Amino acid sequence: MLYMNKSTSAKKTFQFIGFSLGWISVGAQFILMIQNRQADISETIIRFFSFFTILTNILVALFFTAKVCNLKGFFFNLFRSKGSLTAVTTFILIVGLVYQFILRKTWHPTGLQMIVDELLHTLIPLFMLGYWLMNVQKENLQMKPLFKWLLYPVVYLILIMTTGYFSHYYPYPFINRDQIGFDQVLYNSLFILIFTISIFLMLKIIGNYILNLKTKKL
Repeated sequence: MLYMNKSTSAKKTFQFIGFSLGWISVGAQFILMIQNRQADISETIIRFFSFFTILTNILVALFFTAKVCNLKGFFFNLFRSKGSLTAVTTFILIVGLVYQFILRKTWHPTGLQMIVDELLHTLIPLFMLGYWLMNVQKENLQMKPLFKWLLYPVVYLILIMTTGYFSHYYPYPFINRDQIGFDQVLYNSLFILIFTISIFLMLKIIGNYILNLKTKKL
């Protein structure tokens, strides 16, 4: 019983840390972007929410908000549904991996921007992975709910390509239709989608292995 209480307490502590890290990082990035804006405020706000990094970190923050505040209702129940933990973990890992291997070399932030940048692209993805490793359950590994979550990046891409067609603003170079052409954007998007599914499958394998180890210990 004492072990269970300690385990629950540790889980709640991790959830609060995730909640705090998520909102502080997103909030700090918003302030920095407003302060260093290259367009008017309304356009800057639109651009802020056009980044998959920002939206996915907000997704992480909302996931932990639902846990910490015990929020319910149609929207927050989404973060209690089967597969939500693995899906959110996958998307934030994609954010981290794409940044480390593709985007990191494209710019070199300094000062507070560098700290916030590392929070959004490195620390939070690693933190979410650690939380997943400690809390994964069988229901988090079902593939059908996971594939439903793929609507998130697909809808994101459709919206960005649609708005970009009119505004000629694209948040990432690998989906910049004006510079690399529609065919290359399609190829890059397909690659990232396949990569996302691969992360799903990899986490499923790791999760099943962890659960099997726990079963053997029992």
